[in-house]
Amino acid sequence: MARKNLIEVSTAEEAPTPTADVRPIAGFVAPAVRSAPIGGITRTLGNITQKFERAQDLEKQLAEGKIIVELDPALVDGSFISDRLGIDSVGLAELVGQIRVHGQQVPILVRPHPKTNGRYQVAYGHRRLAAVRELGIKVRAVIRELSDDQLVASQGQENNARTNLSYIERALFAARLEDRSFCREVIMAALNVDKAALSKMISVVRAIPIELIEAIGAAPEVGRRRWMEFAEKLAKAEIDLHALLTTLSADNSSDQRFQRAADALNTLPKLKEQPKANLWAAKDRSVSANVKSTATKAVVTYEAKDGPSFAIYVTERLDDLYEAFRQSQKTSTGD
Repeated sequence: MARKNLIEVSTAEEAPTPTADVRPIAGFVAPAVRSAPIGGITRTLGNITQKFERAQDLEKQLAEGKIIVELDPALVDGSFISDRLGIDSVGLAELVGQIRVHGQQVPILVRPHPKTNGRYQVAYGHRRLAAVRELGIKVRAVIRELSDDQLVASQGQENNARTNLSYIERALFAARLEDRSFCREVIMAALNVDKAALSKMISVVRAIPIELIEAIGAAPEVGRRRWMEFAEKLAKAEIDLHALLTTLSADNSSDQRFQRAADALNTLPKLKEQPKANLWAAKDRSVSANVKSTATKAVVTYEAKDGPSFAIYVTERLDDLYEAFRQSQKTSTGD
């Protein structure tokens, strides 16, 4: 990875004209071979060896994230997983003021961009990056080689420690990680939650249209219980999503938008359950299947003499049935 202009290290003597290997991090330049007394050659080789070792040491420290460097913010991209529902303009203005007076006290963490040479990707520090961009100065950063799993773990753990993301932001972060096929263990480590808490987070996000979550925003004062209640009521209500989204645009804060959406749900009629319907019955009437469904749930009941044993038979073959269902969906949509 090229590290040009990341660090400037002064040396006690001018570097000769480069001819082969150049390490600008440590000021190491391999000189052209010149005729010189033996003692001069020995001293030159000794200097070269020292500079080479310094270059290796600096590169090692950079790789381990032990050196803070200054980067052009234009070369730094955000994380591939967003963990925020926007950056609060008031909070950002305060951070800009603090950095303008005191400088950037805490570096951000970045990794070399996995797809674009010469660029970087943020693990954490998005607000600090936005602030220094507004100030037009370089961003202080630690560069570390990180896998995708390590990046999201660092991102989540830093946010848990410093920024206190709202409940819905944490839940949305978890759902986005799951959508990118991260395993539950990695997601739990990133958010510092157990399996039960993670399941509830993801279930809340799955139950609420993403357009509605984004329209409401972070809602920092709204916790787990109120979001879960909101999701449960939403599943039982007849909702005109477009009309509800329109009513949220005039509110000033995301907490107010959440309350307006919650109040709207309380006034909507509950979704009526569909009547029980007989889906199928065997010719000999030894088994029948019935369904009772709502907008978000369907209960299938196997009845008659062979009902229980047939239910077990079907359950053991759910993987194959579901795969056949998925293929039929693709065929019907033309995918």
